[in-house]
Amino acid sequence: MSEHVTSRARGLLCAALLAAGRPLGARELATVLGVAQGEVASLVAALQAALQAQDLGLVVEEVAGGYRLVVDPALTPALSPLLAPPPLPALSAAALETLALVAYQQPITRGELEAARGASCASTLETLQERELIKVVGRKEVIGRPLLYGTTERFLLEFGLKSLQDLPPLEEAPTDFLRG
Repeated sequence: MSEHVTSRARGLLCAALLAAGRPLGARELATVLGVAQGEVASLVAALQAALQAQDLGLVVEEVAGGYRLVVDPALTPALSPLLAPPPLPALSAAALETLALVAYQQPITRGELEAARGASCASTLETLQERELIKVVGRKEVIGRPLLYGTTERFLLEFGLKSLQDLPPLEEAPTDFLRG
């Protein structure tokens, strides 16, 4: 690729990432840029290098199976007065515990969550769904066909994960946490 073509593709890539407002996958970017899917990673690396060389305060982040343009995390404290709306209140310990169980054990039913936690989690599940961190992903093929819960793309975005494989390993993964 000539320098002019690379420069144009880099500019188009930057504009696409800014305009989308969501992570864009390699396939989608290849279509927009008119290049082979295999060339996307090198164009992203070139854009990242250009942003860093120019000290523009932006970085390309790989998250949730795609790429997005974000403010350099080192600059966010200085920008806090401009950021709105205010962040949602932190999740409670119960919500974080429930979210962790969903993330590591998905798909999982409410009954399985309650058995693992030893407490009701109906309102916690509602809160996590309202925040779009979990969603109903189906029904379990057993009597009563209970709802199955799984994490969302927003979960990956909020926790800065490329995929669920980026979750830290469990020190002691339960093999069967249901009683009986």
